Amino acid sequence: MSAKPTPRENMLRTLRRQGFDWAPVDSGGFCPSQIEAFQKRFGHTRIAEFFNTPYRGVGINLKPAFTDGRALYPNETLPERVDFDVFGVAHSHQEGCWHMTRMHHPLKGDPTIAQIMGHPLPTIAPGALESLTRDVAAIQARGLAVKGTYAMTVWELAWYLRSMEDLMGDMMSGDERATVHFDRITALACDVVREYARAGVDIIELGDDIGMQNTIMMSVELWREWIKPRLAKIIASARDAKPDILIYYHSCGYVMPFIDELIEVGVDILQPVQPECMDFADVHAAFGERMSFWSTIGTQHVLPFGTPDEVRGTVLRNLRICGAKGGIVIGPTHLVEPEVPWENLVAMKEAAEAFKL
Repeated sequence: MSAKPTPRENMLRTLRRQGFDWAPVDSGGFCPSQIEAFQKRFGHTRIAEFFNTPYRGVGINLKPAFTDGRALYPNETLPERVDFDVFGVAHSHQEGCWHMTRMHHPLKGDPTIAQIMGHPLPTIAPGALESLTRDVAAIQARGLAVKGTYAMTVWELAWYLRSMEDLMGDMMSGDERATVHFDRITALACDVVREYARAGVDIIELGDDIGMQNTIMMSVELWREWIKPRLAKIIASARDAKPDILIYYHSCGYVMPFIDELIEVGVDILQPVQPECMDFADVHAAFGERMSFWSTIGTQHVLPFGTPDEVRGTVLRNLRICGAKGGIVIGPTHLVEPEVPWENLVAMKEAAEAFKL
């Protein structure tokens, strides 16, 4: 009798559509009130352990290249309460929002190419690879897979810095500023994913939101011209360092027209496959022989407003669609917000754990 696989082995096998011993579950991210409620219920915040999530995420240590964030906004008076991320994007907080901020764009307006080139992008901190390699090895020694995250890979980071309206205008007019801007962001992403791969992570999470609720955010032709070749370059950088690495790609919304070409550039896993935007059966029928899927349990409808039985039914339906080959990790399609009842999260977990073909 063969030994039972570790959670890591089982997860990687199903993501390669080679079968599975049990259906993996990702607990997803919890909003602050859900974390607080979990802690009150169990006396700790080890959410991934409760859900038997078979991987842990790691991040690479990026060093900011600026000291005074406000100096990056000579043409805008920022609010008093503002935080700066490592890229110099300012975030101001809005009353009543749980996790959303208003972004302020340092390259908005009419910057010169020299100003775009001069915007301080972060660098990989000294010793980051050594530290990351130790962290990856320690997690894998526990029998868990490791996912390195670099979301906001090309398109999102570019518009966070430039503003969506201005960047779209640059792209549609063929402005050289878009080329310079995208190329700088791509070069940094190549460096980051190469370090993740060298550190031995099993999965790299990339992603840009390129879909909306019922349609795509930009034309396929525009995406093909500006985003696709840069995404292909980033994925190749990771695979040059670790050929068997799995590439996970996140985009909320409706993304059906992009999926064939995402597979073409090397994406292995699509997340989250929002059921409010695309029917999982249709997505799997079209792409399930060439791609695996992650999440699929909707946070707009079934998790917050469905019954536990409806949640169980959705989980079992998606697992049955995938069949014996697997190719799915069950989880929420986005942050678990305050409206989601605890009973529905338990139903998601228990349905996956009880699933038998």
